[in-house]
Amino acid sequence: MRTDIPSNEVRVWDLPVRLFHWSLAICFMIAYITEDDFISLHSFAGYTIIGLIGFRIIWGFIGSRHARFKDFIHPPTTVIGYLKQVVRFKADRFVGHNPAGGAMVVALMVALSLTILSGLINYGAEQSAGPLADVMANAPLYIGKAAEEIHEFFANFTLLLVLFHLAGVLMASIQHGENLVRSMINGRKQAPY
Repeated sequence: MRTDIPSNEVRVWDLPVRLFHWSLAICFMIAYITEDDFISLHSFAGYTIIGLIGFRIIWGFIGSRHARFKDFIHPPTTVIGYLKQVVRFKADRFVGHNPAGGAMVVALMVALSLTILSGLINYGAEQSAGPLADVMANAPLYIGKAAEEIHEFFANFTLLLVLFHLAGVLMASIQHGENLVRSMINGRKQAPY
């Protein structure tokens, strides 16, 4: 593995962040595509997402500089101000996550957590399986049905957030003339200018 970095680049995304990002994307895609048709694979992808989110929360406090929440979580006024700059094509460049990107990280983690929680409730209530099976064993039928509807809503909402995330990556890449997908692969971005 090369440790030298070109002089016009800086290391931004550490390996754990990159592995988390791509693993989460793959697991969400698998879970979304499999739905009810392959419940074992769907459940495995969901359980993996739980572990990934748990890891990311811990890494958000102890990880490298740009992995830490304090580096990229901003108040809503800052996020809104940044989005106004984006619309005017005058957005400031950030080496780590920009305010909108940081907000998207939080939104995706919350949406995925609610997707997982409602899926676990549904799985326990309707299939008598999973870690909540005992808790949901005597739950009324409508609890499982409601959890299923909530699960589907948040899965679709998460997909919508993913599409916004991809649009934001494309927009930032164009505005700042850098390949953000490449940086999430090799961990490097252009040095601040």
